[in-house]
Amino acid sequence: MLMVVCSNLRRPGHVGAASAARNINWLISGGYTPPIRAVARYVQAPEARPVPDERYPGSQQDRKDIATQTVRSSKPKDLRPPTPPSPSHTLNSSTLPPPMSDQDADPKLDVATGVAMPYNIDWIFPRLRNPSKFWYVVSQFVVSAVGIFSKVVLMLLNKPRVYNKERLIQLITKRPKGVPLVTVSNHYSCFDDPGLWGCLPLGIVCNTYKIRWSMAAHDICFTNKLHSLFFMFGKCIPVVRGIGVYQDAINLCIEKAALGHWIHVFPEGKVNMEKEELRLKWGVGRIIYESPKIPIILPMWHEGMDELLPNVEPYVIQRGKQVTLNVGQPLDLNDFILDLKKRQVPEPTARKLITDKIQEAFRDLRAETEKLHRERN
Repeated sequence: MLMVVCSNLRRPGHVGAASAARNINWLISGGYTPPIRAVARYVQAPEARPVPDERYPGSQQDRKDIATQTVRSSKPKDLRPPTPPSPSHTLNSSTLPPPMSDQDADPKLDVATGVAMPYNIDWIFPRLRNPSKFWYVVSQFVVSAVGIFSKVVLMLLNKPRVYNKERLIQLITKRPKGVPLVTVSNHYSCFDDPGLWGCLPLGIVCNTYKIRWSMAAHDICFTNKLHSLFFMFGKCIPVVRGIGVYQDAINLCIEKAALGHWIHVFPEGKVNMEKEELRLKWGVGRIIYESPKIPIILPMWHEGMDELLPNVEPYVIQRGKQVTLNVGQPLDLNDFILDLKKRQVPEPTARKLITDKIQEAFRDLRAETEKLHRERN
């Protein structure tokens, strides 16, 4: 093979075995380069030759190096997002806030919910869920004291007028056994509950087995041990406003509804000092929808309680104020709720639809009650 290669060299004198050996030694020692270029024309594969580029005046090897670099640079790009620079490289350390220690954290803030917890209320729910005999004894004293006080303030010191009171009394005392009662009303004053129940007979308002269960704000009524005990024995359930319908307060109301108890709810979710039409909270819809037995839903509306106990300091109970309480017709939502369950409507949608029904009843009852209250003045 070497003889064939050497025979194609440009110099004829190089043909022969002796001359071939001399040429090999000469080539190895770095001899004349044009013969190598001549051999390159026949040995190099065409696809291996770099394409000549007249725009580049450099040598062939230079063009080959550029081609190699181009191939290397044409590799697929990394599509992953670039790693963000370290904060220490982009931010001035002097502008960063100092790190917060455990001592700087607010001990009253519930990290899981982001809601301020002035007092731990976890111990209250087991006692309300399974009341002991001692609980009932103490609750009877508290309920009786509060009931008598409410009756004195509402019936003796002020001028109440209750429309359809017998309807409320009948549903409290003579509704079918095991059927829960859910009363709903507007919330204009901190004294709405228990003040409104002062219109009921002593056999109800002073009976811990018959009086309502009611939800009370955790950050107002359950701020320390003494207050928590008082409201707990008064059949108040601490509700944490702002964490949604899936909380212990709503769960406990559903459990009490399953036992056929009376539950009172303020669907507005707060004291409505501006008396505007607020969107009702869906917690009441969940209580009604998830109750094992569909409860009797009784809407009520009142006027004048914010004058009996104003929502401004010094928060002193007034005398001689006119208070109007209007008990509406029970809402017949049995077929509506059964249809929602039959069609397997998603629970959030069902809660909203039930709450909307209550909101519609509130509109009509409010207009009627405001008219009755104006006629008294």
